[in-house]
Amino acid sequence: MPRGFYLVMAAQFFSSLADNALLIAAIALIQQLHGPSWLAPMAKWSFALSYVVLAAFVGAFADSRPKGRVMFYTNTIKVAGCLLMFCYGSFGLTTDQQTYLVLVAYAVVGIGAAAYSPAKYGIVTEMLPPSLLVKGNSWIEGLTVVSVLLGVMVGGALISPAISSRILSWHIVPGLSTPAEAALVVIALVYVVAAIFNLLIPRTGVIYPPQHTSPVRLVKEFSYYVRTLWRDKLGQISLAVTTLFWGAGATLQMVVIEWGGQHLGLTLDESSILMGVAAVGTIGGAILAGRVPLKRALTVLSMGVGMGFVVLLMPLVENMVAVYILLILIGGLGGFFVVPMNALLQHRGHVLLSAGHSIAVQNFNEQLNILLMVAAYSLMLWMDISINVIIVMFGLLVSSLMLMIMAWNRANHRADPNLDDQIGHHGYGTALKR
Repeated sequence: MPRGFYLVMAAQFFSSLADNALLIAAIALIQQLHGPSWLAPMAKWSFALSYVVLAAFVGAFADSRPKGRVMFYTNTIKVAGCLLMFCYGSFGLTTDQQTYLVLVAYAVVGIGAAAYSPAKYGIVTEMLPPSLLVKGNSWIEGLTVVSVLLGVMVGGALISPAISSRILSWHIVPGLSTPAEAALVVIALVYVVAAIFNLLIPRTGVIYPPQHTSPVRLVKEFSYYVRTLWRDKLGQISLAVTTLFWGAGATLQMVVIEWGGQHLGLTLDESSILMGVAAVGTIGGAILAGRVPLKRALTVLSMGVGMGFVVLLMPLVENMVAVYILLILIGGLGGFFVVPMNALLQHRGHVLLSAGHSIAVQNFNEQLNILLMVAAYSLMLWMDISINVIIVMFGLLVSSLMLMIMAWNRANHRADPNLDDQIGHHGYGTALKR
């Protein structure tokens, strides 16, 4: 792997780690301000909304300039959102208004993340040949998923009484008084570390055609990009899987935190650490997935069905050892099946469209599913449905949808037995040239 690839990994890891630690700090602020329980997952919803709204524009932005610089600029937007959240009490707002300001601040971070994502994934296809995409993606995707899980765990640790009291005693910033505020200061420093790595990423030398700036034309072209990937027989399967995975993963993140509180009797900081346990399995699954050749990426679909069934066991376990084993298994299955699917999707997107535009399409679909699934989860919490009932519904939904995707894939291969021969083709933008 080229040196620049490792710098991309480091920048992505720390930026994503801060994003997810910030989610826990936001939830802690909402609890501190006595917001209702259903409002906590809406922080995740506001973050995902930025991806969906900006999807038509961020691909063009990512392809308009060196992607290392794009990552730096958009990381700066995340810092601005973090600072806005820190200043929640500085605008003379009521307690309810401060709660909604927390959601707005996390949405600003989502704007930065939405523009950051096409650059971080797109630069991988610029640096690596198709033969190394699965291996490269096993590292990028593994680190991304692990940063999500560890970010939640780090966020929980920062708001814990032991660590937050020590941070407050250092008087880093005058006026710090709550665990959430202490966590926000540390998270801002993590964003700074990510910015340093962003500046060190070398230019790849890949230059795309000049990008359009008309919003109407960008929306029209983006709709074409979405149709192009969904019509491609390989792209549609990988896009369906990654869309389901990230929607389910974001929801599961919130479910585990609530499950820890309702089912296991844990506090917010203790529940958030449970997601760090799942990171162990995700690392193992992602490493094993790195051995799957790109040509055989579709063979891992059954792992998604297994993950849904394993989730059904969550209401049955109370012993913490069993809880840890179960979460490691869920993380391992998820890491193993999403890495080859993500690599296949990026490969087809790069061949048909371009690095930035294909990732923007992927993000649009994945984040739209997050909006739907997290909104449904928030509604069920508002309706006072037991968390264990929600988990059973969630596990059955994931397994059923994966079985449908597998049947869809078999139908595609019956229609075209030579479909897999398209995997590994070189070039980019073939659909645009047509």
